[in-house]
Amino acid sequence: MERNYPARLFDRTTPPHIATLILLAGLSALSMNVFLPSLPGMAAHFQTDYRVLQLSVGVYLAVNAVLQLLIGPISDKIGRRPVILWGLGLFLLATLGCLWAPNAEIFLAFRMGQAAVVVAMVLSRAIIRDVVPQEQAASMIGYVTMGMTVAPMAGPAIGGLLDQIYGWQAVFWMLFAVGALTWILSWMDLAETGTKSGLSLGQQFREYPELLRSPRFWGYTLASAFASGAFFAYLGGAPFVGTEVFGMAPAQLGVYFATPAIGYFAGNFLSGLLSARAGVNRMVGWGSIVTCLGPASLMLLFLLGLDSAEAFFGLMVLVGLGNGMTIPNATAGALSVRPHLVGTAAGLSGAIMIGGGAALSMLAGAMLSVDSGAAPLLWIMLTTALMGVVSIGLVVWRERQLRI
Repeated sequence: MERNYPARLFDRTTPPHIATLILLAGLSALSMNVFLPSLPGMAAHFQTDYRVLQLSVGVYLAVNAVLQLLIGPISDKIGRRPVILWGLGLFLLATLGCLWAPNAEIFLAFRMGQAAVVVAMVLSRAIIRDVVPQEQAASMIGYVTMGMTVAPMAGPAIGGLLDQIYGWQAVFWMLFAVGALTWILSWMDLAETGTKSGLSLGQQFREYPELLRSPRFWGYTLASAFASGAFFAYLGGAPFVGTEVFGMAPAQLGVYFATPAIGYFAGNFLSGLLSARAGVNRMVGWGSIVTCLGPASLMLLFLLGLDSAEAFFGLMVLVGLGNGMTIPNATAGALSVRPHLVGTAAGLSGAIMIGGGAALSMLAGAMLSVDSGAAPLLWIMLTTALMGVVSIGLVVWRERQLRI
């Protein structure tokens, strides 16, 4: 973190401490994937088909996307702090609902309620952009998201182990405990960092066209969305591939499932180290290309008959690495296109990213079968990653046009 970021923990007269921002972002990431190794057991518990419980990924991401459209303008209007605290409170209530749900339908309803935790991810990034300039923001977002990858890296492994020993409910009790800790830390450490817009909520929402008319905003947002889209497709399809194609147990799947997070950790480290010097466009371009290498390499290996769980999950490290280089920089770029609309831009770009992720997650789940193997998932991931390369190309072209 930069030396000119004078944060002190539990001191609300200074900017939020990086530990608070990491925990906020990490909780949002953890709630997305920690329970995935438990899906087969949860389907048995609720006496329903695996595909029904697999919707807990897609519907969560869909609600997540819709909420982000609201979070940005509301936080620009009333501030970051109250939105974060209310969102975390709703997440805690929804987590209890998931634990006590009597059937799959009610579980899915409360699972949608858990999407309120998205305030933590969106506004932790907006807070960074509130207090530091663009290039430093890219580096700091990189460090924060590097730290937050500890949660999704260890999450599936811990979740699979908890499921195997105590049952799937233990995973959600862990989420509740981490969520409560995050709420307490946010209450004690998080001061208001946003400058209230002075506009009504209606006027805030009418600011969206200003962003939507910006080719650079679209380029950065789509680069981030397509890069992460490859990962979201993985979230939707990898549990099926692991359990049904490779016959893995929940604890083993939890360990293997975390491999993209290892790459994501390294990619965010590189972003924190290099973004201020290399620039966001170059980092996004490099990251988009690296993201393509994972599914492309796997498709080649599978064509050669070298398909295995180790190859499938091992090469997903490249997808995580590319995402770690792309997302912090593309996010910083999107938030800097219109500096007076940071919260709105954070919500809109996040909604586009997560909404696309929800669709890709459900598409991957719907297309996979034991007979198809992993091929449909790899095609979805490669196509999406290639579109990310095109998107950052749009940004570079537009900036050259503006200089002419």
